[in-house]
Amino acid sequence: MTSLQDMPQVQNCAVDSCSYNAEHNCHAGAITVGGDHAHCGTFVEISFRGGLDRNGLVGACHRSDCVHNDKLECHAPSVRVGPSTDAADCLTYEAR
Repeated sequence: MTSLQDMPQVQNCAVDSCSYNAEHNCHAGAITVGGDHAHCGTFVEISFRGGLDRNGLVGACHRSDCVHNDKLECHAPSVRVGPSTDAADCLTYEAR
């Protein structure tokens, strides 16, 4: 199991409409990546901002076909989130 210290940070989030985004930094406790195109499942677009006073981490990745995925844990040094197929996708995703 990955410890909190080993979880990769969200290095950059280009999804300004996400309520966890503040100045291109993710402030969710941890994001989940999944779906058929590495979508950020933690993306939420509501009328107020929230989150923690630190950069978000990658808590889980359901894309077992990603080169950074080992037993549903992300092992990339860091990840970037931004628009691709959807408004908020993991841009670090790389197919095996």
